[in-house]
Amino acid sequence: MWNDTDIPLAYFISFRGHGTWLHGDERGSTDRHNNIYGTPHIVANKNWRNHNREKLIGEPVRLSAARRRSIEAAIRETCSIREWNLMAINIRTNHVHTVVATGGKAGELALNAFKANATRQMREDGCWQNDRSPWADKGSCRRLWNKQSIANAVEYVLHGQGDDLPDFD
Repeated sequence: MWNDTDIPLAYFISFRGHGTWLHGDERGSTDRHNNIYGTPHIVANKNWRNHNREKLIGEPVRLSAARRRSIEAAIRETCSIREWNLMAINIRTNHVHTVVATGGKAGELALNAFKANATRQMREDGCWQNDRSPWADKGSCRRLWNKQSIANAVEYVLHGQGDDLPDFD
């Protein structure tokens, strides 16, 4: 079953903490010059990773239990206010995954709203005092065109991220 419109049914949105996955990392990476679907990631390069680490402004941002609670509350509130259907959410120690139907609004709008409102909520809750954003630039906003792609994304977000994290540090 394929969605015959030019509007995705939902989005698989991911974003990560600043400095938690640098180019040159052993997990591989993608940059604006190597970003073609189906092509391999840029291979690990210790010197490039170290260079990028030295250029970082501040330490890599880890998402503590308190930060994870703030982020989840902000994303749920954003979806409630905007009447978006949050189908799945999983916040890890260095990244956030969601699956959300936005009622025809662009996924990038949701990505930006999630990042902005999560930052605001963390500041209000006293677990982010820095003036800069805790997030890496951009993020991923994959379009989900049919029910099976939504089911696959929800399964990955809820069950493909490893064990549940404790609600404490």
